[in-house]
Amino acid sequence: MNTPKLMPVIGTPRDTAYDVVIIGGGIMGSSAAWFLSTNPDFDGSMLVVERDTSYEFSSTSRTNACLRHQFSNAINIQISQFGAEFVRNFQRFMGHDPEVPELAFDDFGYMYLAGDDGFAAELRANQALQESLGSGTKILTPAEILEAYPFYNVDGIVCGSHNLIDEGYFDSGTMFDWMRRKARRNGVEYLSNEVVGIDQDGARVRSVELASGETIHAGIVVNAAGPRAVSVAEMAGFELPVEPRRRYTYIFDAAEPLDRRLPLTIDSTGVTCRTDGGLYMAGCPPEPEDDPAVAYDDFAFVGDIWEDKIWPSIANRVPAFERVKVVNRWVGHYAYNTLDTNAVVGPHPEVKSFIFVNGFSGHGMQQSPAMGRGVSELITYGEYRSLDLTQLGYQRILDNVPFRETAVI
Repeated sequence: MNTPKLMPVIGTPRDTAYDVVIIGGGIMGSSAAWFLSTNPDFDGSMLVVERDTSYEFSSTSRTNACLRHQFSNAINIQISQFGAEFVRNFQRFMGHDPEVPELAFDDFGYMYLAGDDGFAAELRANQALQESLGSGTKILTPAEILEAYPFYNVDGIVCGSHNLIDEGYFDSGTMFDWMRRKARRNGVEYLSNEVVGIDQDGARVRSVELASGETIHAGIVVNAAGPRAVSVAEMAGFELPVEPRRRYTYIFDAAEPLDRRLPLTIDSTGVTCRTDGGLYMAGCPPEPEDDPAVAYDDFAFVGDIWEDKIWPSIANRVPAFERVKVVNRWVGHYAYNTLDTNAVVGPHPEVKSFIFVNGFSGHGMQQSPAMGRGVSELITYGEYRSLDLTQLGYQRILDNVPFRETAVI
């Protein structure tokens, strides 16, 4: 087991009471803090508590930072569409601050490959929905795939689902950095500490207890704790089906580089591969029987998924990848929602001052702008005003009714 080096708990809050306390200062907590701090109708105080301000082992820092519209559910498509708008117009959203750079966005697109008629039918149904909402997804025959990308081996492929509009890699590190900076400039307090207890009286949250011993009165508590979200929910007496699961990423060089960018390819084996600057990135989830919840500090490689699954798959699909060399690799954690792999966002139905923004199952970075905006609207107005996220609410957790999304990577 690899044990992360965590920042010591050293922070002392400036005040004893805040209108909003956000637990977790990663991308979800910082997006909520920034959107709320820029909302002209919110004038309250805000504290963000982060246990590891190095962020070295956070899901935010270990993201692959991609964005796609190719989902099977309208709300997830719309969430990503706003994500693309936010990334494309980042400087405008940041108030045209000349210090803020535009975000790099490499729109190499996604390419889903169907290896059987059943998945091909699913991709066609998804494409019709995506197109109806304004996305640029197209269904390609094997011949059309080869015309655009002659390096593929399309043996056994029925069709592809492809989109080059607002899909690809974006500079999530810069986005995260400026959200935090701007939130602080707007008066949000970031604290290096840890919430170890939550007091609520059955109708509302009253306070949070810090590892350093202080009790902080809170009007609203936002659970933005990533893979640790279940622990935060338990402090308040709530169940949340979220757990940390390992995901493996490999960066490799190819002896025969491709003559054009490689879309983020989702092979029929489940292995993914894409362009990564002058190199390439690949990954995949473990087999279901080898995909348990892990300890929060467990970032160890288990087995050899590269040799056993990833390299055979990419070498088959892109024959030029027969000769490659791994130059970097890492393990990150998905905040995995075991009910349905979809976000859980919104208030607890009985304790409305406790707000969830959890369980993104690998989609958190691309969904963070819409989630931050939604949480800001909930806190300020008591309702969603831009995009209704009610379908992703906590009630389905209580009812044990999954919100079905088939396009999960």
